[in-house]
Amino acid sequence: MTNLGGPSLQPFNVSTIGPEPAGATPVDDEDLAGLIPTYVATRADLNQVEYENIARAIPWAEREIARRHSDDILNTGFLFKLHKRMFGDVWKWAGTQRRKETTIGIDPSQIPDQLGSAFADARYWHENSVFSDDERAIRIHYRLVVIHPFSNGNGRCTRLMADLYLNMIGVAPFTWGSAHREVDSAARDRYISAIKEAPRDECASLVEFARG
Repeated sequence: MTNLGGPSLQPFNVSTIGPEPAGATPVDDEDLAGLIPTYVATRADLNQVEYENIARAIPWAEREIARRHSDDILNTGFLFKLHKRMFGDVWKWAGTQRRKETTIGIDPSQIPDQLGSAFADARYWHENSVFSDDERAIRIHYRLVVIHPFSNGNGRCTRLMADLYLNMIGVAPFTWGSAHREVDSAARDRYISAIKEAPRDECASLVEFARG
């Protein structure tokens, strides 16, 4: 990693960060103003510090799952707390709602109501064993990721939500085709394709990808 502990060697903005992964929400200069580590100078640096932050968040999330009721997990408050844990050492805006239009996601004004509806459905599916275990988890992920509640990190956070749900019901987490680190471009392409197919095939392609 570049220049650990020191100031950035060059201005870090949308012109220096490097290209976004295919299908990712673009990071703009307003978002970058919330960057916490001062040594980040490249996309690789950013990927690494986010990965390390997520790795620290997972044990906390697993402990929460083990000691809480499903209603405590399948709600907006837990989702926002999870995002904060995953990205709070990297971004000042971690765990806060997106307030601007993005290329992906619904109008920001609709986010609270849509999240409430998505989690109400998720709790109903869970309590009544609607769909298979894998399909319930995937549908939770899909509903949340298309809402896109955060400025960035939506895919990673909502994939982890699906894995945590599976953990909660005693099922092995998904593999996601190595897409958790966002570095396998082929896996990411398959993931984006499966997301696009979800409305047409009732999430079958997304389940197949996630379990592949």
